[in-house]
Amino acid sequence: MSNITQVVNTDKNLKTLKKGVHSSDLDQLLSSTGPFTLFAPSDIAFEKLEKGLMDDLLEPQNKLKLTDLMNNHIVNGIVPFKNLKDGDSLTTINGNQLIVEIKNGKVNVGGAGVLLRDAKISNGIMYATDIVFVK
Repeated sequence: MSNITQVVNTDKNLKTLKKGVHSSDLDQLLSSTGPFTLFAPSDIAFEKLEKGLMDDLLEPQNKLKLTDLMNNHIVNGIVPFKNLKDGDSLTTINGNQLIVEIKNGKVNVGGAGVLLRDAKISNGIMYATDIVFVK
């Protein structure tokens, strides 16, 4: 069974997230025992950001800003899909809040549509998101 970092490394739709996780050294955290819940923005989600923002954040001098952005997507512990309830608030590892909204059977967290990833993950759970949490 793979850990979160290994899943991110091998997913062809998470190339930008992979760069961000490794450049911020969060690959070490997401390879540890955890457990963690990762809200994983797809490459399409990163393309919605201001042009050049991610390239700028990937520069070594901006590592702290990049790490803060990446931390917006990680929650300590496992948050099972069935436990996501409308109005719940999830706290990211950097202290930001992600609000859960459920409307017409669709689940949104932090304003992003989320889909549960089927991958078997040894140290947590992962959701695909359609936006990047920029706070």
